[in-house]
Amino acid sequence: MEERRAAPRHRVLKAGTIEFSGEVIPCTVRNLSDSGAGIEVTSPLWFPDHFVLALPSEGWRKPCSVVWRDEKRVGVVFERS
Repeated sequence: MEERRAAPRHRVLKAGTIEFSGEVIPCTVRNLSDSGAGIEVTSPLWFPDHFVLALPSEGWRKPCSVVWRDEKRVGVVFERS
């Protein structure tokens, strides 16, 4: 399978949140790079294609866009500020 990511991702296991319109959905960040992340949600709840991904343990929040969805896994790319 051809690798199409802009930057190599590193496996991680960090608690994060998906934030939009005053809503907060917990998630687990499974891989991370300078340009995006792979996240997992515990239930296939709906959330928009554009949201803020927050990692409280790292002290950052990044706006992002969904690139792909697969049941409980989601790939996102970070938006440029």
